[in-house]
Amino acid sequence: MISVYPTGTTIYDPDKCWNGFTILAGANVVDMHGELQKCWKNISPHGRILPGGHVLGAKQGSKTLAQFDWDGNTVWSFNGSEYEEELYAHHDFQREGSPVGYYAPGMEPQQQGRTLILCSAAVDGYGLVAQRLWDDRIVEVDKDGAITWQWCSVNHIDDIGLDESARNTLHRASTLPKDYDGLHSPMHEKDPYDWLHSNSASYVGPNQWYDQGDERFHPDNIIWDSRDTNVIAVISRETGEFTWKTGPDYTRPECRSFGQIIGQHHAHVIPRGLPGEGNILIFDNGGMAGYGSPNPGSPIGEYNAVRPYSRVLEINPITMELEWEYSARTAGVGYHHHYFFYSPFVSSAQRLPNGNTLICEGDSLRVFEVTSDHELVWEYVIPPTMARGWSYRAYRLPYEWLPQLERPQETAVNPDDVSSSRITRASV
Repeated sequence: MISVYPTGTTIYDPDKCWNGFTILAGANVVDMHGELQKCWKNISPHGRILPGGHVLGAKQGSKTLAQFDWDGNTVWSFNGSEYEEELYAHHDFQREGSPVGYYAPGMEPQQQGRTLILCSAAVDGYGLVAQRLWDDRIVEVDKDGAITWQWCSVNHIDDIGLDESARNTLHRASTLPKDYDGLHSPMHEKDPYDWLHSNSASYVGPNQWYDQGDERFHPDNIIWDSRDTNVIAVISRETGEFTWKTGPDYTRPECRSFGQIIGQHHAHVIPRGLPGEGNILIFDNGGMAGYGSPNPGSPIGEYNAVRPYSRVLEINPITMELEWEYSARTAGVGYHHHYFFYSPFVSSAQRLPNGNTLICEGDSLRVFEVTSDHELVWEYVIPPTMARGWSYRAYRLPYEWLPQLERPQETAVNPDDVSSSRITRASV
């Protein structure tokens, strides 16, 4: 049987969408009809648009974060190799003015200002592993690229909460022979050992919890996550300690409403002015992650948590209640069709001003918008020629952020009826 999968915009209801441009698969900007409007070539998959037509990202093959104008000229950069311990920028960054890097009323990232950057530095094993490990760090730099604040993960190993079995697994995995054929991450065979694989760091931002007197959620604090340990935490800007955390143990009673989170991406606080503000929005990938006791599915205890489907979760961090979820189940597909929505790696979720959620199912090259009632109102399938096998994140932008482009027409795109489609000489 031959299957044909369309690319581009396959579904679009202009009246139900929050219309704008979308940046995806690096630095490609498409309109609601899927037409490519702008592309900054050779920008890393983590590209982020700034109002006025600049993009923040890194050139392919470079670990240096840079800002490029509309014509691709470099107008700012942070080069971590200039420091005694080389810093490699990766995965996430936020520019002053916006806590999370996507649109929220009254909070726009600035073209100039301080920048929060997720980095790594190679350090000794700290007793965890038998080789060097990556120390995931969060740094804040001023407009000239000088570091003014820094948080180092290796100073908080105990706070992350790995029990004895998890620590034993880390050490065991780092000493495996190269020809080991059991379940094992090839990333961990490398020196340094990538034990946390942090993928997001953003400001908590203004929020109702702090307004009500909860100091844990100070707007200058930082929410961070580690996909390999299944940990999400809020970090005190003042002390560096965790003020709020969930994981790696999800058997605790307060986690009952949402259960085990695995290999998550893009955990962040929904900014003020958007529906759900103050809650934590998470792309809960599923797949494999975590460290613990060996079991039949995890012979050495590495990647000991497994789930073959994804979810998007909105969690109230005070009550720990699940406020909203998108999954195959909530979309009405049913438990036996979990693969309907599954991206074990990368991916993101953005809350939109009309209450919809933009979801990047990055490993499947699918970006879509759903209402709070889980109705699919926009879907874009990324052509393979645009992406290198996956799309790290996707963000919806107001038209006004790119004044160089004309506002396109907004015409509905109805899904194709494939119930009677046939391909000549194809067996069915």
